Amino acid sequence: MKTVESAYESLTEVNRSKFLTHLVPYSTFEGLQETLKREHPKANHVVYALRYLNEYDQVVENSSDDGEPKGCAGVPALNVLRGEEMINCAVLIVRYFGGIKLGTGGMARAYAQSVKDVLKVAEIVPYEKQITHTFTTSYSMVDKTLHTLKGCGITQIEREFGTNEVTWKIQGSKEEMETFLSAQR
Repeated sequence: MKTVESAYESLTEVNRSKFLTHLVPYSTFEGLQETLKREHPKANHVVYALRYLNEYDQVVENSSDDGEPKGCAGVPALNVLRGEEMINCAVLIVRYFGGIKLGTGGMARAYAQSVKDVLKVAEIVPYEKQITHTFTTSYSMVDKTLHTLKGCGITQIEREFGTNEVTWKIQGSKEEMETFLSAQR
């Protein structure tokens, strides 16, 4: 599986209709469709498709045609994400009607092409499942623990300073976590 770590855009034109495509990490998807509708008030549709892994490692998928004929916009976009094995990302497509009707088949091909175009400009990275680990240390071990975490490549760190100890919540790949845990022994 593959994913993206930042947002990307591309523009696809089919028979004078413009398809402005945004590929974003799933964590930034919430509210983006409404934002794009505000930013593009003359656009006819803001279609989306998304795929992510839930807490049980199940793939969750969703798509919206946003007023386009049923199954002609969101589903073709979703099918491209499936075919490219993309996960934990969303694609939003702002469509400006160019005056020429595309028909249902033409529309499906245009939406699929717009997703393929944004994937060409995006920096695709291999997906690594992030593991969360919680532990406690004494205050005297804070600097040493930070040094060890940095050496293992773990950068997602939350600390809670209690009365007598520090509670850590870290997140990293399986390999980073194994390296850290073996360094702690």
